[in-house]
Amino acid sequence: MSRERGIGRRLGGLAVVLLLIAGGAPAGLAAQSDGRIAYQTYVLPNGLRVVLSEDHSAPVVTVDVWYHVGSANEVPGRSGFAHLFEHMMFQGSAHVKKAEHFKLVERAGGTVNGTTLDDRTNFFETLPSNRLNLGLWLEADRMRSLAVTDSNFENQRQAVKEERRLRIDNQPYTGTFLDGLTMPFDSTGCFPYSHTVMGDMADLDAARTADAQAFFHHYYVPNNAVLAVAGDFDPAQARTLVERYFGSIARGGDIAAPQCAVHFDAGARRLSVTDRNANLPAVLYIYPVPPSASPDTPALDLLMTILGGGESSRLNRSLVREQRAALGAGGFTHFRVGPGAVLVFAIANQNVTSARLDTLMDAEVARLLTDTLSAAELEKAKNQYRAGAIADRETTMGVAEALQTALRYDGSLDAANTELARYMAVTTDDLRRVARAYLGPDNRTTVIVNPPAPGGN
Repeated sequence: MSRERGIGRRLGGLAVVLLLIAGGAPAGLAAQSDGRIAYQTYVLPNGLRVVLSEDHSAPVVTVDVWYHVGSANEVPGRSGFAHLFEHMMFQGSAHVKKAEHFKLVERAGGTVNGTTLDDRTNFFETLPSNRLNLGLWLEADRMRSLAVTDSNFENQRQAVKEERRLRIDNQPYTGTFLDGLTMPFDSTGCFPYSHTVMGDMADLDAARTADAQAFFHHYYVPNNAVLAVAGDFDPAQARTLVERYFGSIARGGDIAAPQCAVHFDAGARRLSVTDRNANLPAVLYIYPVPPSASPDTPALDLLMTILGGGESSRLNRSLVREQRAALGAGGFTHFRVGPGAVLVFAIANQNVTSARLDTLMDAEVARLLTDTLSAAELEKAKNQYRAGAIADRETTMGVAEALQTALRYDGSLDAANTELARYMAVTTDDLRRVARAYLGPDNRTTVIVNPPAPGGN
């Protein structure tokens, strides 16, 4: 499965590898006993969209800012900037010292972090409800006056390089799996999705502070951001604080949407790579799929749960438990605002060749195209989805992320309240249709991952 789920976790499948705005409800909303997220939304004159979701179930509140910038907004020669700014945004601003953001939140009894994906970067604080002002003030201060200095830029450039060495370059299979998300997209027709979120370290080495400053002033502006506040707060007070802290921040220029041309069924591709950290072969299948807002997304997501989501999935039962050909096997979707990807993988057991693994994987995927997918399998996948969606709503952070995800990936806040129904409406005929549409051999890139030859490095 995948994605960032508050409305459906359609981005979170990457963890398998690495480990409108009209329809608001009135003020004074009680806790959401019917499972729907109630919200109010409005836009400041500078373009900042604000979403408020009031719930007094617990004395906590989340401030969640999404900037609609990710690796998809980068240009050739300057990849890695969005992820770099995930780090840079904690390096201080006009009224906050370097690294003080963390200290102020933690001293108030809260938690804080940020993450980067292809189409967005988010920054968030969850705090005791009487410290809502702190979270809003901190986010406004760095939106207005982030310290993009020579020393901060160089320091965080080195931090990103070290992160890559630790989490990707020195881990088996991880680099290939991340690269797999980009393989269906060529840099000429679709640069936005043809490179990884981490970017090219040579691009960061070649960059200058002025490049980083220009990136910040173009993308980290109120008209390219959404501020969501969820939890125990008074909407009138929240509006006052938002206006006080964010209202005077200058609007930025217009921002063009990334462009990507992708062709499905463009022909089968095969390639082989050597992973110096791997001890066993692995096989990876990559399929391009439509954008997240596609009507086919729920069926694709549930199909991948059946094929590769967890211990009872078809791949795990067949390749790991019955055939004993793989140490691990699975599959997930990585949906984006633009075209996404489905990944299916297996890591070979001892003395099992990549050719044998490839044959077994191919047979399991082929069954989806010709075999009858059972109502019981679909019901189980729906139950898994429903349980995950419910769990996501149990925290103020989950509610804020659900609303942000709905707006960014589906283009409507109300998708946070309709997504579950879309998934529950999927039929076995829908599963077979999307399998034949997107998981055929002519839409596949196969990657054989080999360990180094004996005696090699």
